[in-house]
Amino acid sequence: MTISALYIYPIKSLGGIAVSNVVVEPKGFQHDRRFMLVSPTHDGGGIFITQRTNHQMALIDVAIDKANGHLRVWHRNDPVNVLTLPLTPVVDTLMPVPVSIWDSENVPAVRVSDEADRWFSDALGKPCHLVYMPEATHRTVDPAYARPTDAVSFADGYPYLLIGQASLDDLNQRLPDPIGMERFRPNIVVEGSLPYEEDSWQQFSVGELDFSGVKPCARCVLTTIDPATGERGPEPLRTLTTYRQYKHKILFGQNVLLTDVNATGTLRVGDTVAVLNRVDPWLTATSPA
Repeated sequence: MTISALYIYPIKSLGGIAVSNVVVEPKGFQHDRRFMLVSPTHDGGGIFITQRTNHQMALIDVAIDKANGHLRVWHRNDPVNVLTLPLTPVVDTLMPVPVSIWDSENVPAVRVSDEADRWFSDALGKPCHLVYMPEATHRTVDPAYARPTDAVSFADGYPYLLIGQASLDDLNQRLPDPIGMERFRPNIVVEGSLPYEEDSWQQFSVGELDFSGVKPCARCVLTTIDPATGERGPEPLRTLTTYRQYKHKILFGQNVLLTDVNATGTLRVGDTVAVLNRVDPWLTATSPA
């Protein structure tokens, strides 16, 4: 089995970037979901915004200009209006702001700039702030599945999401119209495995890095938003409900942690994936709803 694709999402819920190699950090891949859009609150904080409630976010693309240390952001319907952001803001010069994301409250962040706030507010048609997560911020992972030392960026809940290409291929055979992997916003895609085999991967390694598969990923309405158009439909959740439902949650992909929280390294497309330990999956590929 090998890694067939790697993705990062610099700004949560905006366009993803396919990369050939990426640095592994405890909170997730380097530059993955370190930025996030929030709705400002009366107390000076912010509440996260995602495609679940603002489908227009699917049409905002992001690119990294490593040579100049910048992010470039544009709306697909207005590609000449490009916002340029520092890839790694100098946090000491920025306004601190507490933000909330799911069950994580008062997460320390900083506002990036007034210019960014105006650009995104115009693009989304609502007041919003762009915030950045300083390196010192420690947002904990769900203690039911992780250690107190495990941390995550502005991703929904876990530093890494892994999906087997065979799982998507199996799903597409069941769908009236096939969909792309981008619907599920993974970080790591693996080829050479069996459909849904990743459900059972308790421990696996890529080179000198060891990872732990801690919990299948419960999927939401974001997967029903077409990233090409921003329009919502019934699939793939309608089909997944018929065979990938467990305790009223629809499972697709595996949430992953670094086994050694202090480990660092680089993953590359083409790297070999070796499974070290397996557990019985929560459901099988043919489980009824």
